[in-house]
Amino acid sequence: MAKKGSTIENRVYIFDTLAEALLGNGGAELLASPKDAERQRAMRALADLAYVSCVVSDSGDLDASGVREALLAGLGGEEAPTVPPVPSGAAKPKKRRRRDKGKKDA
Repeated sequence: MAKKGSTIENRVYIFDTLAEALLGNGGAELLASPKDAERQRAMRALADLAYVSCVVSDSGDLDASGVREALLAGLGGEEAPTVPPVPSGAAKPKKRRRRDKGKKDA
């Protein structure tokens, strides 16, 4: 399944993007929770995102349906919930803006 030219940097970039979204939408609170079950839930979500990052990064030879099947097989196999495909042109990813670490806000 691994594509030639696939790099750890691709995996890290995808994971960074997905984890940032999770942590920005309540995941950080779950990680800091005093309840073990909530922390475990957040860690499981991060582990699943790491898996997703690897599959997406390494499956450039597959079409969208193939990537979906690979993800579902790894995240729970046949019992995995069926998620309807995203219509073409819907939910375009936002461009990420990175702050310059060398510049200070004035």
